[in-house]
Amino acid sequence: MKKTLFSLCGLVLAGAALAATPDFQSKYLSVSWSRTHPAVETLGVDSLGQGRLKPVSLLTTNLAVCQFSNAVGKIFYQLGGTNLWRGDCSEKEINLRSDYTGFVGPAFVWQLREHTVHPTVLGLMQPGERRVALPCLLHLPDLGTLRITCNQPGIKLDYDADRYVRLDFPAATAAQPHLEYKLEVVAIYPKLPGIENNPLYDSFRRDWLNVFQVNPRRQMLANNSASDICTFTVFEYADLAVHTPPLANGLTANDLVRMTLDRYLAGVKGYGQIGGWKTPWNSLDSLPSVLISACNYVNSSGDWKWAEANYKKLSVWGREMFAADKDGNGLIEYPGTGNFGERPTPERRPANWWDTINFGHEDAFSNALAYEAGKLFAELARRLNKTEDAEFFAARAAKLKAAYAPTFLNPQTGVLAGWKSADGQLHDYWFTYVQGMAITFGLVDDKLANRIMDKLLAKMTEVGFTNFSLGLPGNLVPVKKGDYVDHGDMSPQRFGQPKLDDGSDGFQYYENGGATGCWAYYTVKALIKLGRIEDARRIFHPMLAAYARGEFQGFEPGGGSYDWRDWAGHGHGYEGLLVDNYHALLAVLDDVKASSALTTNLPITKK
Repeated sequence: MKKTLFSLCGLVLAGAALAATPDFQSKYLSVSWSRTHPAVETLGVDSLGQGRLKPVSLLTTNLAVCQFSNAVGKIFYQLGGTNLWRGDCSEKEINLRSDYTGFVGPAFVWQLREHTVHPTVLGLMQPGERRVALPCLLHLPDLGTLRITCNQPGIKLDYDADRYVRLDFPAATAAQPHLEYKLEVVAIYPKLPGIENNPLYDSFRRDWLNVFQVNPRRQMLANNSASDICTFTVFEYADLAVHTPPLANGLTANDLVRMTLDRYLAGVKGYGQIGGWKTPWNSLDSLPSVLISACNYVNSSGDWKWAEANYKKLSVWGREMFAADKDGNGLIEYPGTGNFGERPTPERRPANWWDTINFGHEDAFSNALAYEAGKLFAELARRLNKTEDAEFFAARAAKLKAAYAPTFLNPQTGVLAGWKSADGQLHDYWFTYVQGMAITFGLVDDKLANRIMDKLLAKMTEVGFTNFSLGLPGNLVPVKKGDYVDHGDMSPQRFGQPKLDDGSDGFQYYENGGATGCWAYYTVKALIKLGRIEDARRIFHPMLAAYARGEFQGFEPGGGSYDWRDWAGHGHGYEGLLVDNYHALLAVLDDVKASSALTTNLPITKK
């Protein structure tokens, strides 16, 4: 029978106090070791090596299982003079070694407080198994990243996330008597000219991976490692994965997207799908999301074998998406009416990601995504020699485009409304992201697009929103009570739920005009696409500075989180870290490209 350490020694109470100073510190790393068992007590990481170390406290136990010694830069965890674990650090590395000495020692435990820094582990996981294969990454948003490798193949680490993100490094066994783990500080981001020595882009280099968070209980990319999987956000991950360098040998961000898509294709239901939420319909943006993700995955990875294997299911979803056009006018429709005053209950949510606003019937947000999905899938079908399907999806996308601006353009405001309800009314609250998505995806021509952006920017000035370090409000005027979803007894200050008919008492909270990085990318992208570089940078560069300060995650003393803020900067979110906030970092690619074009007097490419 296999012996373990715990069968050989009793557990003795020991008071473990955090070290006053780290046991090791460089510009990239700071580490304090537990004195009672194989674990780290504090960890600081700066992927850029600028010495910006914010030590994170790890949860440790007061139960002593080993003796600890620290000599000549190396640490040892021993039992009766026998080394169970040894470790050391260098400028950018933590090295751990476990040797089998006749019994299996305890795992080396890393247990980080989830709400403190929202860590995640990025690696491949099998369905139903809370274990991550090596190599993988331990990523601490806004701080840095550790790439984890082992000298032996096939090793997996136990990985779980709830109130704590826990990662267990297994000890050596008789079958694998010598295990050496290396944790190396890395900075993974698209390499772009001119950014390495420009502090403006430090947040881009530190935070590019923030959008990727794997929930170990679902083995899928999620809002954060301890939060929901949302079907309608998968395309955001794929958008950044396309540009992400390899994470490690044999591991890419595209692999994480494929892992997530495979789970959806196998029947897992996320929020936004029947079975993943209480609503009896799929959200209108869920199918576009998975189709865009699949196309981007295949196009960037070249995995045509996967495309062939999953094409039938994807094409069924594509036809289902366009089948939602019940009246044949080219626009897909949601079963919820979107009529003023007919607010969905918690069992019947609105049409899209903005699930506290009464989006329904013909929804401008979801239709923009459906158009992009139709275009991309038509091209995928063509490349797979599915000629009939290619023609079908191209024709449906073209029909949607023809109907889009005539349906949603509000002649009274000159901008696109959020939705047209079943009673024929437009619902227009100056939605910033609707304008941006429509322009980015090419649903309006440049002449109309410029008029729309003129009016949108003028409206921002009129309503007094100027602090772009907060991101952008989703809407610039209050959503009226009749168009906002009832959250029961929750306060307006938490979810923006208005009690007054005009919605003013809920304004600037959460989705009712709260400022966020979520979906801000499309406004910035639209401006750059139109050649309005300075307008784009006036919004985006303050956001970059705020990302560098870590201001899009965490909680304020009152409990609200900074993923949503009022215009004074107070937190009104609840996730702590919501990955959608970091989709906007994609705009750096356009920002840098625009700089190159301006420097060389070349035209800015319009897609």
